[in-house]
Amino acid sequence: MVESLTNTQASLELSPIGNCQVSALIDEVGGFVWGCVPRVDGDPVFCSLLNGDNRDEGVWRFELDGQTSASQYYVRNTPILVTRLEAEDGSAVEITDFCPRFEGSGRMYRPVAYGRIVRPVAGAPRLRVRLAPMKDYGAALAKTTNGTNHIRYMAGAHVLRLSTDAPVGYILEGRSYRVESDQHFFLGPDEPFSGNIRTEVRRMEASTKKYWQHWVRGLHIPLEWQEEVIRAAITLKLCQHEETGAIVAALTTSIPEAPGSQRNWDYRYCWIRDSYYTVQALNRLGALDVLEKYLAYLRNIIDQSRGGQVQPLYSVMGAAELHEFEAENLAGYRGNGPVRVGNAAYKQVQYDCYGQIVLPTVQAFFDQRLLRMADDRDFASLEEVGEAAWDKHDKPDAGLWEFRTRQEVHTYSAVMCWAACDRLANVATRLGKGDRVRFWKDRAQAIREKIEAQAWNEEGQHYGASFQSDYLDASLLQMVELRFLTPDDERFLKTFAAVERDLRKGNHMLRYAAEDDFGAPETAFNVCTFWLIEALHLVGRSEESREIFDAMLEHTTRSGLLSEDLDYESGELWGNFPQTYSLVGIINSAGHLSKSWSEVR
Repeated sequence: MVESLTNTQASLELSPIGNCQVSALIDEVGGFVWGCVPRVDGDPVFCSLLNGDNRDEGVWRFELDGQTSASQYYVRNTPILVTRLEAEDGSAVEITDFCPRFEGSGRMYRPVAYGRIVRPVAGAPRLRVRLAPMKDYGAALAKTTNGTNHIRYMAGAHVLRLSTDAPVGYILEGRSYRVESDQHFFLGPDEPFSGNIRTEVRRMEASTKKYWQHWVRGLHIPLEWQEEVIRAAITLKLCQHEETGAIVAALTTSIPEAPGSQRNWDYRYCWIRDSYYTVQALNRLGALDVLEKYLAYLRNIIDQSRGGQVQPLYSVMGAAELHEFEAENLAGYRGNGPVRVGNAAYKQVQYDCYGQIVLPTVQAFFDQRLLRMADDRDFASLEEVGEAAWDKHDKPDAGLWEFRTRQEVHTYSAVMCWAACDRLANVATRLGKGDRVRFWKDRAQAIREKIEAQAWNEEGQHYGASFQSDYLDASLLQMVELRFLTPDDERFLKTFAAVERDLRKGNHMLRYAAEDDFGAPETAFNVCTFWLIEALHLVGRSEESREIFDAMLEHTTRSGLLSEDLDYESGELWGNFPQTYSLVGIINSAGHLSKSWSEVR
């Protein structure tokens, strides 16, 4: 018998579905354990993942009488998930889960809705439906009213309506019943379901499948690791809020970086840094739709800042204030609270963000495939960002690791400010603005000289993580990716050797080893391991790089994904999930290491 979920601990063996408006994380036996409405940073009506031992509330799942096993797979090249449940008498059902997404009437249909289809595939299965959404971050179960073929769930400010051809009374009472034909469930807006539910939900499923498979068809993927890259790309796209173009760092909040660490953060917001890496990776695959929408989001952020300070993160709607508080009614992942809502990092200064605005925007001046290419007016706005980068390049900030109690002049931030000025010179060249070319080149050179003089540690023979100290962090490996250094540069090779010595733990990499606001880090930071993989390849250690990449892929969930952190001793995943940084690492490493398509043509 499959052990009751009430007797098992929460796990990151999760599979996301979504439509770039809402999403859900589905556990190994087909239960919705995390999902927010009306968008990713909204109230988690499905919150079982963070509900401690109370796994029967904030969940939507199907259970067979006598259930013994479960298996799952994604429909090829889609985020449509199929879960097969089997019982001891040989009966079985298949559950198909999706969020509708397809074009119709000249626009994209992506409602705040979830579709589920239950198909009996063997024997005479008896099924129980447990649909128990919550409100106000786990404060209470949603109250219900119902009609003949629907149930309304009043989840605080949001009312959801379940329309179904399954027996409503059995669902309300939690009774098991015999499933003799396909059953269809549509949990969405509080409005009457239009048309025949069987016909319409199946049409939505087919149209959603077609949309995603055509989207994947347009990707330029490497020859090797195709399934891994495609799954990472689909999931990164699910992390974009299409209405505004914002890209969230992860779909969850408060999965701790390590048990009991208190490093529990809300990642359901748009970090300028994380989004830069995401669009960079997807752009390498040719997913220009994500880039275009994100550039529109950035233009709004630039307008909002009016040439002033840019925050490190914003809400998906562009809101600047993300007040942080604790959701007292949720015990946390495996009881590891607190569960935080909002993120106080919005108050921090992180000056790398100026480079991360300029770098993806530069493409709009060169890429003629884009529907909207950038022009002189955009350049003028971007120069305001460059001015901020110039002004802040040698000023203390919280750094990319968002230290909450100290500030230094972080080398990574300074290099990003250099990159902003360097790329603005490239754009000025493209636009034929000779005076601005010289202006930005001179500024880039001045920043370079300051970094070389103040970040280099002569005694340790390596760059330091900041101008004020000699400790190391893994972001120093990005100096090659950002074109500040070449892979054969003597200073880079010495820095790489020092980073390996101090931060590498077997096949994994710490972001830093020094103690921070919460003590010494206890887990490896997955994107830093991918930076190690890339650096090894670039310095000519490609065989070792491939070995570590293959080892990292063994740590992915059954859905092919990764969270933010990994216990380098046990191999267990920790941190918010799915983490865009980590998925970017899969895509970039595969691109670096794969054999060429020409080898099979």
